[in-house]
Amino acid sequence: MKDTMLAYFKEIFEDIKDVEVYFAPGRVNLIGEHTDYNGGHVFPCALTIGTYAAVRMRQDRSLRFYSLNFKEKGVIISSLDELIYHREDDWANYPKGVLWAFAHHSASDSAPDTDYKGEGGSGDKGSCDKGSCDKGTCDKGSGDNGFGDNDFSDKGSGDKGSGDKVHNYNTSCFMPKYGMDIVYWGNIPNSSGLSSSASIEVLTAYIIKDMYYPDISLKDISLLCQYAENKFIGVNCGIMDQFAIAMGKKDHAIFLNTSNLSYEYAPVRLAGSRLVIACSNKKRGLGDSKYNERRSECEEALRRLQNVKPVNSLGELSEEEFEQYKHVIGDETLIRRAKHAVYENGRTVRAVKALNNGDITAFGRLMVESHESLRDDYEVTGIELDTLVESALKQEGVTGARMTGAGFGGCTVNIVEETHIESFIKEVGKTYKEKIGYNADFYVVDIGDGPVKL
Repeated sequence: MKDTMLAYFKEIFEDIKDVEVYFAPGRVNLIGEHTDYNGGHVFPCALTIGTYAAVRMRQDRSLRFYSLNFKEKGVIISSLDELIYHREDDWANYPKGVLWAFAHHSASDSAPDTDYKGEGGSGDKGSCDKGSCDKGTCDKGSGDNGFGDNDFSDKGSGDKGSGDKVHNYNTSCFMPKYGMDIVYWGNIPNSSGLSSSASIEVLTAYIIKDMYYPDISLKDISLLCQYAENKFIGVNCGIMDQFAIAMGKKDHAIFLNTSNLSYEYAPVRLAGSRLVIACSNKKRGLGDSKYNERRSECEEALRRLQNVKPVNSLGELSEEEFEQYKHVIGDETLIRRAKHAVYENGRTVRAVKALNNGDITAFGRLMVESHESLRDDYEVTGIELDTLVESALKQEGVTGARMTGAGFGGCTVNIVEETHIESFIKEVGKTYKEKIGYNADFYVVDIGDGPVKL
């Protein structure tokens, strides 16, 4: 793949002198959906499909972005001195957002949490004075200079996160001095729910880490990328996607407590089965979906619960506590939204325990319960995803199936015995085409590592 990316780079930017090639994976969440912004547990894994980039540092501050997935957009030109969200820049706003987040990073825990208002908005992002030091010094002024209420943690040793604060990198910001030319190509289906946007974000951040700041941790990269998506792109996503991609480990999923970023790697042993992703091909985007609405609903339910129960997040509640206090929420829709967050958290904990005990049947059963809750209580599935899951569960050799990602389109994740994968794809695909009117796509995937320089 490295030679292919170099050839693409030469085609777009004429030569390949000093060009480096990098990769960052996509991710799939096995269970624990819409819990990451509710302080609960998630269980994602990185995939061997993802996003590649060929990149060369420039000798000025210009940025030139090109995606082989969006050839019609051509080369999108920007600058380190003008990291502003432009709607017409489309996908390139994601790498621009990461560079913006690097420029406004501060190691201070007391950094203010000011929303970036984007093009024509009122947010003061500050400016970067390129002449102050070798890598640029960020003049933050009164603008946004930090990660707000995110709790920085470092991995520590072993397979469990330590929860330690990030060390001070002795720099007021991470703005690179020079711009770059970048060619991206991804084999993640766009808008599929497999985190193509987070993959681009983490890939861009990893490139900056490799070129400028080797000491910054992969966990901090995930936080930088989440910050970019929240404040620059304007999507109130949780940490799961960026964390799973940055911290991926081959043949392992990550059991992550999103309330404090403690985590452990759990081996995924499927006993003769494989993960099969079914892509509905119904396009969706977090920003124009009801994702932010669901998050707001959970926040309102939590606010009402806090009148009788001192908790910081829905993820702190047990199922029993929720049933005891749910009446104070006083709205049936909000009760159902909060119920999903609480019960899904419990399901995730039980599912990981089942997997560790080798009980794939119990794990699969909890996957199905997760989908049912996402369908009935959270209402984020839709006819496309429901059709894929319902059809999957009628097939021989299927242990579990559920929607994965934000919903409103995207993908399902299925555990299918290897000997039945061919018939699974044929029969589910046939049913889907007959009911929905267009084809679904299927991917038999493996669990891979995080970002890497090729």
